[in-house]
Amino acid sequence: MSGPLRYEQNGHIVTLTLNRPESRNPISEPDMIDALEGAVAQINRDLHVRVVILTGSGSAFSSGGNIKHMRERSGMFGGTPAQIREGYRNGIQRIPKAFYDLEVPAIAAVNGPAIGAGCDLACMCDIRIAGEAAIFAESFIKVGIIPGDGGAWLLPRAIGLSRASEMAFTGAPINAQTALAWGLVSQSVPTSELMPAAQRLAQSIAVNPPEILRMTKRLIREGQHMSLDSILELSASMQAIAHHTRDHQEAVDAMLNKQIGVFNGS
Repeated sequence: MSGPLRYEQNGHIVTLTLNRPESRNPISEPDMIDALEGAVAQINRDLHVRVVILTGSGSAFSSGGNIKHMRERSGMFGGTPAQIREGYRNGIQRIPKAFYDLEVPAIAAVNGPAIGAGCDLACMCDIRIAGEAAIFAESFIKVGIIPGDGGAWLLPRAIGLSRASEMAFTGAPINAQTALAWGLVSQSVPTSELMPAAQRLAQSIAVNPPEILRMTKRLIREGQHMSLDSILELSASMQAIAHHTRDHQEAVDAMLNKQIGVFNGS
């Protein structure tokens, strides 16, 4: 399939594949930004979707920004300071906003280098799995810029302030095993096992009540900036809805009868 992003659905699972392997899957081009934003909107509208896997084609997950365009001062890297600011706000910054509002759980299957904005893209997902060839680098400083796509917000939430600062201040890469030790990824597997591992994890998520999955993710998102009192109030309201779903009754009956529940989102 041509285009910057492949969208494939199998049952309740959507797999998004960055599809620019010849340039290591940069995400700074307008068509890629449009495609990622559009895919998230499509998933949010489709209540049949319960989980998303994001990966890259070829040997890289994502190289982030297009370095050649930086050198040429073209595309989003060209123009006056005011134009560049607007280019970021109306360009690549649409990606973290879209992924923050993605209603279903997202798994990043990091198949190779995730560099700069590519590292941040992985952090936009809820769960990350690394193949043995994965490398992560918050490397903006190495090209004389700052993380303009929200990395200063994303990375510390993934691995803590000290390690995020080390990655951002040095620009040095870390491998899959270090990423696992630091909590940036929850699994590190052989490259050949990456997509099967991601699929197994996705399946273990997708078997659960779909509307409860969406509400649980929203609570986790809101909990990143709400007070305890506010999140408890929101939790009480969502719980009242959850208790009145058919899926809740199905889940309770299945557990008591030692069966597997079948959930339809009602």
